[in-house]
Amino acid sequence: MAFEKVPTQQVDFPALERAILEWWQRREVFEKLRKKNQNGPRWSFLDGPITANNPMGVHHAWGRTYKDAFQRYHAMNGKHLRYQNGFDCQGLWVEVEVEKELKLHSKRDIEELVPGDTFASIDYFVQQCKARVDKYARVQTEQSIRLGYWMDWDREEDWRKPPDQRRSYFTMSEENNYTIWTFLKKCHNRGLIYRGLDAMPWCPRCSVGLSQMEMAEGYQLVAHRAVFVRFPLRGRPGENLLIWTTTPWTLTSNVAAAVNPGLTYLKVRHKEQIYYLAKGAFTAQRLEEQWKRKEWIPGVPKLSTLEQHFKSKGGYEIVGAIQGADMIGWQYDGPFDELPAQQQQQTGAQAASAGRSPAAVHRVIAWKDVGETEGTGIVHIAPGCGKEDFQLSKEEGLPAVAPLDEYGVFLPGFGELTGKSALAATTTDWILDNLQQKGVLFAIEKYPHSYPHCWRCKTELLFRLVEEWFIDMSWRDEIKRVVEQVTFLPESINGKARELDWLTNMGDWMISKKRFWGLALPIWVDEETGEFEVIGSREELRERAVEGWDKFEGHTPHRPWIDLVKIRNPKTGNLMSRIPDVGNPWLDAGIVPYSTMYYNRDRAEWAKWFPADFITESFPGQFRNWFYAILAMSTMMENRPPVKVLLGHGLVRDQWDRPMHKSAGNAIPFEGAADEGYSLTDPKGKTEHYPPMGADVLRWMFARHNPAHNLDFGPIPAEEIRAKFLLKLWN
Repeated sequence: MAFEKVPTQQVDFPALERAILEWWQRREVFEKLRKKNQNGPRWSFLDGPITANNPMGVHHAWGRTYKDAFQRYHAMNGKHLRYQNGFDCQGLWVEVEVEKELKLHSKRDIEELVPGDTFASIDYFVQQCKARVDKYARVQTEQSIRLGYWMDWDREEDWRKPPDQRRSYFTMSEENNYTIWTFLKKCHNRGLIYRGLDAMPWCPRCSVGLSQMEMAEGYQLVAHRAVFVRFPLRGRPGENLLIWTTTPWTLTSNVAAAVNPGLTYLKVRHKEQIYYLAKGAFTAQRLEEQWKRKEWIPGVPKLSTLEQHFKSKGGYEIVGAIQGADMIGWQYDGPFDELPAQQQQQTGAQAASAGRSPAAVHRVIAWKDVGETEGTGIVHIAPGCGKEDFQLSKEEGLPAVAPLDEYGVFLPGFGELTGKSALAATTTDWILDNLQQKGVLFAIEKYPHSYPHCWRCKTELLFRLVEEWFIDMSWRDEIKRVVEQVTFLPESINGKARELDWLTNMGDWMISKKRFWGLALPIWVDEETGEFEVIGSREELRERAVEGWDKFEGHTPHRPWIDLVKIRNPKTGNLMSRIPDVGNPWLDAGIVPYSTMYYNRDRAEWAKWFPADFITESFPGQFRNWFYAILAMSTMMENRPPVKVLLGHGLVRDQWDRPMHKSAGNAIPFEGAADEGYSLTDPKGKTEHYPPMGADVLRWMFARHNPAHNLDFGPIPAEEIRAKFLLKLWN
């Protein structure tokens, strides 16, 4: 059979692709395929939802290419598929973008969108979040169609329907939200939901706490002004503990100093003072390997050893040594004991310190985790400013001084610091000047380290003492047994071991967010007694409601309308109100093996498609995010794996093997790669414009790549693919 000759010069491949898409649509090829296979054996694919918050980048096309390829393969083998796309809708990622659109800067601004009316303000903001999701779900739908991705996409008439009635699933749907209520009710029935006080990673810009899984997403290499400060020992004139911290603002809330009982501590004379510090820390070559590997921040000097610090300040003499165990119980004066917050008598939960002020209880405590490769081997403990510190305070019966409000600003009781941001450079300046004036500041240095930032707005995190809601994860062994039943691919990345390691080491799951757009946590509290109940369905809430149902009915289960509904405590007769918190967004995505197949509405239909035969997503972060969420939630729901086979793939980087970031000018938008052309900035800062490469090149680059490895993407590898594969096939 002879083939027609094709043009070989200036072929517009993107235009040819668009013509094929139009041909598919005109001939209803996808619909014919579905009809042909409708009586075939089922093959269940579950889509991990893409966040409908911005247009797609080329990195989104990797997973979507896999999803399309696997579904096409099974369809070619006569399998009956669901073809349901998913959109992730709720959470801080959408809120932050809406705040930018509305030129807002804080939670306070959101609550004043309608001046003097918080309810109307929240309602308006939530509606704007919904509108943004709808806008970008439509954009991503069109982009996915342009990729050649076959799904049961929403049509124009579908977009006029509520999310529950559309073809794609939306995590903001009532079905999805109420199915999470079912999950949380099951947790509550086992006594696993609790309200806890903890020192949490906190974003002062978003005014929200971050869970363990979220905090892991936002580490950045930064340089902080670290300080060495002496704590004068009480009853030992002229003797001091030498401590070190990278967060000087936390010194205002110091309560204790921790040493390792098993370490040896030197007694170092410097001028007229004696300093205690760990023997190993004295000569430790601090961050030496990072310096050699150039994992450093430009302009930050190499770190000095403690010995070098003493030499540079006039010399030293080692006059003795002592075991850490012999220092336990020593008392000392803190650097900010004059503050009212340090002088206030404690009446809280720590019985051992009740009736005494934080300043009065300063003492040395034992902590076996104190090391001597960093700092001084003596750790300053501020229970209101650090997770490990707070845990130690509970073990030692110490008070917790909580210095910051939800915006990261010092509260009353902190003297001249009250009203100042803990993150502001001027605040650090004031603290260092104050320490210098008191004569307790030993040294200052710039210290480079990986420090957590908000994964959405990129603001540096603080640790803040706050009350949040948690799921006790003491049932992790049940989840592990479910994980063992899942096949993780590719085998070379050892995905099952990674998931099991995360389950072994994770803490309890923080499920609450003090925000506006998201799952309304179905927790109603009797504020007089502190008792709480978890509501498991819309029907249960309607039956229990004694106020507000008439106003809520007809609205989706979101703030602020859901907040109007009150129930009554059957034990006390008191009214119970819903907590204002919304849920962790991984609850939204984690429930989709149940909500998208109508677990609560049609259990028989759900059973036909559960568990999914296959899922695929990028693996680096999903072991602690979506993979974890679906595995944990399915264990609680049915004690069954939600999927049989899980395929992970690497990350898309630029052609110079750098992470893609819009701010660096090396992120490539999908529409630029497919049709419009795009600009790219190289490592030397030179920006060039490139023509579109078309969807076929993208798809082949992803399909041929080893999923275990990251993929370097850009015009050079694209042209190589075009020359070696596409043009040869065309000719």
